This record gives sequence, structure tokens and C-alpha cells, in this order.
Amino acid sequence: MSVHDRIVDAHHHLWDLSHCHYPWLMEKGVRRFFGDPTPIQKDYVARDFLSDIGDLEVTKTVHIQVGVAPEDAVKETAWLQSTAEAFGLPHAIVAFADLTAADLEAQLDAHAQHDRLRGIRQIVGRSAEEDRRTGTQGLLSNEAFLTGLRALAARGLSFDLQLTPPLMQATADLLEQVPDLKVALCHAGSPSDFSEDGLAEWRSGLERLSRLPNLICKLSGFGMFQPDWTINTIRPLALEAIEIFGRQRIAIGSNFPVDKLCSSYRDIMGALMSIIEEFPDEERESILAGCAERFYQI
Repeated sequence: MSVHDRIVDAHHHLWDLSHCHYPWLMEKGVRRFFGDPTPIQKDYVARDFLSDIGDLEVTKTVHIQVGVAPEDAVKETAWLQSTAEAFGLPHAIVAFADLTAADLEAQLDAHAQHDRLRGIRQIVGRSAEEDRRTGTQGLLSNEAFLTGLRALAARGLSFDLQLTPPLMQATADLLEQVPDLKVALCHAGSPSDFSEDGLAEWRSGLERLSRLPNLICKLSGFGMFQPDWTINTIRPLALEAIEIFGRQRIAIGSNFPVDKLCSSYRDIMGALMSIIEEFPDEERESILAGCAERFYQI
């Protein structure tokens, strides 16, 4: 890894607990699918993020919503816009909106007052245990959700897709009905079942999603399901996703500060950069920066 490789971090988070309400960050003593959140249940603002980046040449970043209370979603976007104006990042904002809401157009109008808005994320799946509790996978059969996805496409906004492998086939069926929608698959589809059958399901789901020409895949968040990961454990996953999507449709993200629970920023980015170090320069540059720049128009 060279500190001089240009990086676009296509998936990170910031939060100010005095400015917006984040229920999961306020809820003490509750273990999440990615582990014990206690160490990150505090402010994580631009200065903290820049400190974690250190001397790596992260030239642009994309902020992804992270469970803000729905009533504070536009407030979060406004705060991120002001953060960008003060610190130069994030360069793109992917906000939260309830795509099934009757007032969706008004929500999107409010978000659109901030010029770094690029897209929306409404999580479809986190983990089997949490999905049973939240029921978010029900979005896939909700006609209002499909209508909401079409509203994003009509506005030229993208959709960040977070889900688990068992939901991939049904999601691909749904997204085929919105062919103009740009979609970014978060965390390489969240592989979490590392058995032979589990990986086969993940691989099959990626192949199905990859047939959607407007969909890219982000390599990020491996530590959420494998906190003791090593470069040797994530290498085959990363290379398989790259092979399935092609080298022009892959971006990378730190998932900080969530993945800070198990790794340093340098270790995460260094591992991803090492995995592709033998790629031709043009392909390496696309994965590290170009794909995210093209997709998020930054």
C-alpha cells in the first residue's frame, strides 16, 4: 500500500449526538449484529474521521445515513451539508427517507435543498436476527416501496441497497421494474454465512444483481460479520465480487466508525488496496476512486 494512492471512501458515517437523535446510538447495553456498539456511542465528527484517515490520500468521501430518527433525517442532511462546507467532506450525502411514506415527495424536496445530496438509503436487511425484529424485508413486497424507488429514479437520485444474501433474488426482481434507477450495493451484499451453502447463496445473489447494468458493488463492512478478519479471509470474498461485477463497477468504503470496532482505517484500506495491487493501473484507479466518483457524480 502506498499513502499516495488516491482513494474515494464510498461508505462512511458521521454523527453529532447533540444535533440529531440516533436511537441505536442512545440505546445502551444492547448488542447489535456487528457487536457491542459501546465504544462508538459518542460523537464522531469530521475531525475524528480526518484523524483516523491520517496520511492516506482520501480525496473524496460519501456519507451514508446511519439510523437517524426519521423525524431528524432532513436535519441530518443539513448538518452534513454544513460539515462539508466547513471541512470539505463529505462530497456526497446519501440520506434517509421512508420510500413508503405518503409525504415522500415532500421529504425528497427538503433533502434536495442541500446540493451534496446524491441518493437515499432505506435498509432492507441487516442480519437475520434483526430483520425478524424490524421486518424491514417486508419492503420488498410493499407496492409503495416500488413507487418510492421510481420517485428516486425520476429525480436522478441513487439508492444505496443494504440487504442480506437470502433477499438478493427477490430484490433483483423488484429492481428490474425500475431500470433507470442507479443502485449501490452496500458491503458486498453482507456475506455472513461462511458455510459452503451460505457462500453459494451469496455468490448466486451477486450474480443475479450484477445483471442490473446500473448497479455497482461496494467492498466494505467485512468486519461487521467477521470482526477477526484478516486479509486472507476477505481476499476471496473481495476478488469474487470483483470478478462478478467487473472492475469498473466496484468501489471501496471504510464503513467507519462502525468498523473501527475491530480495525484501524489504515488496516481496512490497506487490505483492500493490497488485494488489488497487481491490477492494471487504470482498473486499480477505478476501484479505489473512479467508480465512486462516476456513480455519485463527485
